[in-house]
Amino acid sequence: MKEITLEIDGKEVKAQEGMTILEAAKGAGIDIPTLCYHKDLEPYGACRICSVEIETGGKPRLVTACVYPVEPNLKVKTKSERVVKVRKILLELMLARAPEAKILQDLAREYQVSKIRFEKESSYCILCGLCVRYCSEVKKKNAIGFIGRGTGREAMFIPEVASQECPSCRECFPLCPTNVLEANYLLAQALIFPSPSSKSEGKE
Repeated sequence: MKEITLEIDGKEVKAQEGMTILEAAKGAGIDIPTLCYHKDLEPYGACRICSVEIETGGKPRLVTACVYPVEPNLKVKTKSERVVKVRKILLELMLARAPEAKILQDLAREYQVSKIRFEKESSYCILCGLCVRYCSEVKKKNAIGFIGRGTGREAMFIPEVASQECPSCRECFPLCPTNVLEANYLLAQALIFPSPSSKSEGKE
């Protein structure tokens, strides 16, 4: 692969063609926060907390580091004033949904987010998609998926599939940044999964 030279936070960084800004930064020991990124999954860019500012042709703009590919002579700022402002707003939005999530609280302290200006929804799901994507891309089971749109969008276990696949798997639980996935699974198991009697009746 062709080697590319770019600049991240004033530091010259070598990267391979096809890498993302996030991968190049990680390789150079430069920290960019992530919530929806996982090395074994396709880039998703949902949470946008990895937003960085780039300059190409003299024009600065914001991009998501986990999906944007490296380019020769690209200049990247990971903590510019504009980037920090965007991350603060994103953290406020996510804290409105998951106020008790430790990873969000830690980031809030780092970025000095002291108040939330948005109405609290407290669904505890920040729609990172890690569980949905892991089940689909790695396990090939599709036992969990997204339902709804906009503010009503949620990750939901698919009863007929999850009741069969999840009890012996549960590999997606540790991926959840807000730690709500296991609780949601247990609730779904109690409320909407097919009962053992209904399964047996369906086989007759």
